[in-house]
Amino acid sequence: MTATASSELRFDTGRVSLDLLATVSGRLSEEPVDRLDSPRRLTQWLYGTGLVPSGTAVAVDAAWLGRFLVLRDVLRRVVATQLAAGPRDGTSPAALSADDPLSTTPSAADVSRLNAAALAAPPAPSARPAPDGTLVRTLAAQPDCGALLAAVARDAVELLTDPVARAQLRQCEGESCSLVYLDASRGRRRRWCSSEICGNRERVARHRRRAVAAQD
Repeated sequence: MTATASSELRFDTGRVSLDLLATVSGRLSEEPVDRLDSPRRLTQWLYGTGLVPSGTAVAVDAAWLGRFLVLRDVLRRVVATQLAAGPRDGTSPAALSADDPLSTTPSAADVSRLNAAALAAPPAPSARPAPDGTLVRTLAAQPDCGALLAAVARDAVELLTDPVARAQLRQCEGESCSLVYLDASRGRRRRWCSSEICGNRERVARHRRRAVAAQD
């Protein structure tokens, strides 16, 4: 797996479990690029998602990183099966071609791993007064790795077992993007993870194609 520390972390997929998937780019058939390549980056991700509130201490080490990467691999495979299956609205999903490597059913081992990660109690939230008197969220105790993994795994379980939310799963249509997000747009016509990023790239590419065609 190719690693890069320069790529930006993404926190705009609509669910924290999909935000974890967004830390690796590349479709299942491609060589992935890892954005979660160190304990420091994992710490940034935990704060960025809000799983760990600002000001709360967290002791992330290489063991934490390994466990989060294992869960991410499980989620990547499970979510891929749900995307391949298409909408679960009582109709049969579109048949995959014979050479399509993606199954529409997650493996029993992956489902078992996901459920096992969700068993632990997630961090207990707590409220404390800010200097101006407003309440801000903190955690009742310093979170351990298992509790934070459980928060992500439970989010994934809730997402993938909710027919309405699951039907909103989309993979960005950007040529070099694999980000999976929830499409809550009107009419469910959102094509890209971000109109400013992949959408703009597509518009620029389309303009270039028209310019080349006009010169021929």
